[in-house]
Amino acid sequence: MWIRLRQIAVACADLNEIATGLSAVFGVEACFTDPGVATFGLKNTLWPIGTQFIECVTPIGDDPASTAAGRYMQRRGGDTGYMVICEVDDIAARRATVDELGVRVAYDLNFPDEGHIGIQLHPADTGGSFLEMDQMVMPGGGERGGPWWPAGRNWRPYVRTERVNAITAATIASPDPLTLATRWAEITQVPFDLDDDQRPMLAFENAVIRFVPESDDRGERLCGIDIRCTDLAQVIDAADRFGYRSGDRKVNLAGLDITLVDPATPSV
Repeated sequence: MWIRLRQIAVACADLNEIATGLSAVFGVEACFTDPGVATFGLKNTLWPIGTQFIECVTPIGDDPASTAAGRYMQRRGGDTGYMVICEVDDIAARRATVDELGVRVAYDLNFPDEGHIGIQLHPADTGGSFLEMDQMVMPGGGERGGPWWPAGRNWRPYVRTERVNAITAATIASPDPLTLATRWAEITQVPFDLDDDQRPMLAFENAVIRFVPESDDRGERLCGIDIRCTDLAQVIDAADRFGYRSGDRKVNLAGLDITLVDPATPSV
């Protein structure tokens, strides 16, 4: 069985501000807005990063705390990483594993007519963030970079790779990274290893999930991603000009510490 990182979701207070920042810094174009998330009191937008995606969700209405995303932001002190969303080849086998582990399914994604079935797991049982696993069962589903129903049917014309082309890692902060990595390894059935800095990590087919000590008093959370740049100089220049640069090859945007990696960095 395989597992790929296809989408990172963040929860934010001002969707328009994040949209402007993503476009200005990374040169990406929005590809999809899902009206279905209104069921959860949210609105969203997705941007392709190559054949992966960043999704931003924000509460609608007068009381953000009436939504799970709004409460999550309150507990994490503002905009924050929210979900790690993966593509898998056998959702039935994944479901059997999480049932055996006693991990609760927070939401069943059961849309066979649209070619999409999946499970969104309860963050209290996974730790770190929401973890979602989806299988694409439409024609072409399962191909690397293939169809991805959460971004709609027509996302490919919106792919812009002049500045960036992949999400190569996600970082989860925890008071106990080793225990959390062990839990995610059980759930995803990917054994954890140690990276060059002796941090536990899981190597998915196309990206790394790393686990680091919490350092900002914002709680256990999805705190960062790595984005591979096709034009690193343009991204750094734009981040400087628009006030998002936070360090050498670092951008702070949408509640994430984003590390900029150069074009030679391979997908795992």
